[in-house]
Amino acid sequence: MPKKYSEVRIKVPRFNEESGFYTTPERSKIMGKIRGKNTKPELAFRKALYHAGYRYRIDYRKLIGRPDIVLKKYKTAIFVDGEYWHGYNWKERKQKIKTNREFWIAKIERNMQRDREVNAELERLGYKVFRFWESAVKKELERCLADVVSHLKNQSR
Repeated sequence: MPKKYSEVRIKVPRFNEESGFYTTPERSKIMGKIRGKNTKPELAFRKALYHAGYRYRIDYRKLIGRPDIVLKKYKTAIFVDGEYWHGYNWKERKQKIKTNREFWIAKIERNMQRDREVNAELERLGYKVFRFWESAVKKELERCLADVVSHLKNQSR
């Protein structure tokens, strides 16, 4: 039986030549270097969390959305989201997309929709969800860490 969604699911066109999308080998090489896990901000956050005395799981496959960091003991899931892929400042950035607009706008809006679905499901399972933008972790690591640590301290009482 198909899963029920609270919103109409955004359909993302396939990114292939049959759909009218063309890419150069150079562009393909650049896109291939984009990492989905173990990014520098994620590693910095994990290191800071470890030094604060908390142990965690990374890319935990047993939970929906595969959170970047999971503290099972505290039922806490942490995501460090990239600005482009997850739609940071989307209303402004959407206008700046020039090539393959049909694909990229649908792709990023579907990612944003999926993030909302994942958050709702994790909260339904009793998890506290934290989502930080990569730039926030880079610039304000201490504040991001303090948000999580204060929640964890309240959980352990």
